[in-house]
Amino acid sequence: MKLWRGGRLATLAGDSGWGLVDDGALLVDGGRLRWVGPTAELPPEAAQASETIELDGALVTPGLVDCHTHLVYGGNRAGEFEQRLHGASYADIAKAGGGIRSTVAATRAASEAELLASATKRAWALAREGVTTLEVKSGYGLDAATEARMLRVARQLGSLGLDVRTTYLAAHALPPEFDSADDYIDAVCRWLPEMHEAGLVDAVDAFCEHIAFSTAQVARVFDAARRLGLPVKLHAEQLSDQGGAQLAASCRALSCDHLEYLSLAGIQAMAEAGTVAVLLPGAFYALRETRLPPIAALREAGVPIAIATDHNPGSSPTLSPLLMLNMACVLFRLTPEEALRGLTINGARALGLRDRGQLVPGQRADFCIWDGAHPRELAACFGHNPLKERVHQGVRGGA
Repeated sequence: MKLWRGGRLATLAGDSGWGLVDDGALLVDGGRLRWVGPTAELPPEAAQASETIELDGALVTPGLVDCHTHLVYGGNRAGEFEQRLHGASYADIAKAGGGIRSTVAATRAASEAELLASATKRAWALAREGVTTLEVKSGYGLDAATEARMLRVARQLGSLGLDVRTTYLAAHALPPEFDSADDYIDAVCRWLPEMHEAGLVDAVDAFCEHIAFSTAQVARVFDAARRLGLPVKLHAEQLSDQGGAQLAASCRALSCDHLEYLSLAGIQAMAEAGTVAVLLPGAFYALRETRLPPIAALREAGVPIAIATDHNPGSSPTLSPLLMLNMACVLFRLTPEEALRGLTINGARALGLRDRGQLVPGQRADFCIWDGAHPRELAACFGHNPLKERVHQGVRGGA
């Protein structure tokens, strides 16, 4: 057992509130939190701890969970940033052969070693700001060999002291060698069982949009996933209301992500299904969107709200989860507590994980030690990194 003591704990215990414990302690046994509470009330077994770490008043929160990233890819799309400044829209760039398709070409040309090297740097950047659990999507291969290569690389990132969940997103865009979206969806469904059998897939995602795939096409992908017992997620209602949220909710989707054009019907369906709303302020900011996700309606319906970096080379090239906390508050008007819950417990729920995101007994010992007095500082301040140390399953991973 290990004992951390003398810190200010933001446990996030319960459904609301910071769950603050002043002069708090955490007793860790076998990678799990055995006891959490005031240092003055430590149980007798704390005397058996093999190591005691003094927190010296530092702030402690659950480890951060980045539940939506596209971390593995080749090339970059900085040129599109410049194009958007000159008035080109996301859809304009995609129709001209840019966007996802340009990253597909670069990713197909990259070796597995090259993809691993670049993805490792990105994963470390997220870890250095407190991420302990990370989701990584495929979707820049759009052929069987490259999709599998991306997922293998994502699996290897787990050696960095991170938990990595992999998501099969072959239904991301229509590749150039296919003329028919329906024919391509057939191929996406054919490739999935082999990748699942190889242990590469934790969940299945799709992009439901007028520039991507229809609800009927996405439904076929989801049917293939459910036949294999795989949970589903959806890029939904980012640029228009396609009714994707209702489809996803009917499949008990873990999450629907983006959601700027989410309807009241979609919100109700998500609430009834327990589907998490994943908001992506980095993409909203970078694309200079003006239509806000329906935050108040999501709150009123009781839909859990997560936030994530959506790291990708085009529409959200950020590697700062702390900046996303701030943007979620400033752009989407979340409270600092909502934002932190969105990047911890609700981020975990968006990945189907119930064993992390709070500092309570029985949860994984994933936590962050910060130079700060109150958790709201993590959202209020931006442009600096107050992380002192990151602990993953009870192992000190450094900052």
